[in-house]
Amino acid sequence: MTVKGTVFKYGNDVDTDVIIPARYLNTSSETELASHCMEDIDKEFVKKVKPGDIIVAGDNFGCGSSREHAPIAIKASGVSLVIANSFARIFYRNSINIGLPILECPEAVRAISAGDTVSCDLAKGEIVDETTGETFQAEPFPAFIQNIIDKGGLIKSIASRS
Repeated sequence: MTVKGTVFKYGNDVDTDVIIPARYLNTSSETELASHCMEDIDKEFVKKVKPGDIIVAGDNFGCGSSREHAPIAIKASGVSLVIANSFARIFYRNSINIGLPILECPEAVRAISAGDTVSCDLAKGEIVDETTGETFQAEPFPAFIQNIIDKGGLIKSIASRS
């Protein structure tokens, strides 16, 4: 699967409380969660994000609470991929479980700027900054995890087997 979009760039330690503030956790509506995604760190995010866009961030993205609401809000907002130096362990697993593609690639994070157009072949882990022409290599997921993401998450993956 290949994704392509405009980059929103953030720093280190973006926690789940700024990805989706706790005051909105009284809903399980993906649309409602998406409408508040990133609002405590970037008021313009929900106004500007388009389907396919990409988040690029520093270390420890998704730290904080273990809420699945954070990757759900990101995915429901239209983001097709998160690239970071590193992810909080629970966010990493929750992202796979709900089918949100994520990649760790510090070289790409250092070089890619907000507003750049980036494409990525998820199966190969190849990231291309189409604005600058630079190419980066991330470690792609093994086939069984890529299958979970391709199917839209763990539950959908299991359901497709029957």
